[in-house]
Amino acid sequence: MPDTRTEHQADIFISGGGIAGQVTAAAFAAAGFTVVMADPFVPVTTADEEASDLRSTAFLRPARQLFDRIGLWPVLEPHAKPLDQLAVIDTTGWPPVVRDRRVFRSDDMGEEPFGWNLMNWVVRREIWDYLQTQPRITPLYGTGFRSIVQRTGEIIVSLTNGDQVRARMGIAADGKFSPLREAAGISVSTTRYGQKSLAFTVTHDAPHDNISTEIYNEGGPFTIVPLPDMDGKHASAIVWMNKGPRAQELMDMEVPAFEDVMYERSTGLLGRMQLMGNRSVWPIITQTADQLSSGRVAVVAEAAHALPPIGAQGLNTSLNDVISLLELAEASPETLGDPAMMRAYEKARASDISRRARVIDLFNRVTRSGDSVMQAVRLLGLKAVHDVAPMRKRVMRAGLGPS
Repeated sequence: MPDTRTEHQADIFISGGGIAGQVTAAAFAAAGFTVVMADPFVPVTTADEEASDLRSTAFLRPARQLFDRIGLWPVLEPHAKPLDQLAVIDTTGWPPVVRDRRVFRSDDMGEEPFGWNLMNWVVRREIWDYLQTQPRITPLYGTGFRSIVQRTGEIIVSLTNGDQVRARMGIAADGKFSPLREAAGISVSTTRYGQKSLAFTVTHDAPHDNISTEIYNEGGPFTIVPLPDMDGKHASAIVWMNKGPRAQELMDMEVPAFEDVMYERSTGLLGRMQLMGNRSVWPIITQTADQLSSGRVAVVAEAAHALPPIGAQGLNTSLNDVISLLELAEASPETLGDPAMMRAYEKARASDISRRARVIDLFNRVTRSGDSVMQAVRLLGLKAVHDVAPMRKRVMRAGLGPS
């Protein structure tokens, strides 16, 4: 029988075809590099499939600038909702009683919004369509990473369909359980909180006015992120963090009862909310790679760091990895994947990732607590951060990305 296996030649091999992998492929192709991207799963590009990613992402200004630079923003902008303000509401008890509310405004930081919110499954769909038109990208969906051999000047990757890829650099963008990271011998450090996060979409009675709102109580924040209208109704994406058993109870709850509890947890801020489509549930952990490269392999996104969904730091921190790696490659294309470039990437990203992981870990511990002392600390911290203008601007600037 004829050998149907293919040997691919490329500058870069990317393991993982989720949003981070897709953006990485688009970015390096736009910079003139050839890319092979492999993922064992075919992308889910509708909201009603069981495996659909029903979370949303608020892409902050550095992410938008990257999208502009590599040609993705015209594809994504029609589906994006600007975020002009971030409201933080502190509550106690059940039903929740509002103790305080503070609003952070994007015009404190210039004329642009903080970010632009998009549904993750929509981002996957739009970038997937875009990748089909890019001649420098070979997307291999339904085909996963199997093994790697690292040589002085190249890597040789074997895929699950028998194909091989020879490349100058490998990028692990294949998630928390990254097989390429493991094959490269990179370990991780993990913190578990016993929390889970529900993600879903709602329509609601009152307009959101482009305000993203985090409501603190117990178990973690209830986050409301604006979306474009759906079927002529105001719409938002919800991320609702809870202790694991409570999250599962909410996941299994009949829709009318779930909507009643959701209305109480939201303090009725946007009126009655109607669940649209499915609910999905995600475990909450902090996980960081103990190093960001090994040989000619770099790790990015959740292969490098998985963070609790607080402050839009997860995927935005991932895209900051891509920006850093891309800038190093563009500055010296001839040294792509060389030890000096890998060391420079580690130096550029390790401290920022470590700092963000520590801050978000602490923030999560405070915001999830039902202890009265911790809740008092939470309220004092909110007032201190918001009411002192230099501190407020510093925190907002830090949230946008590394300086």
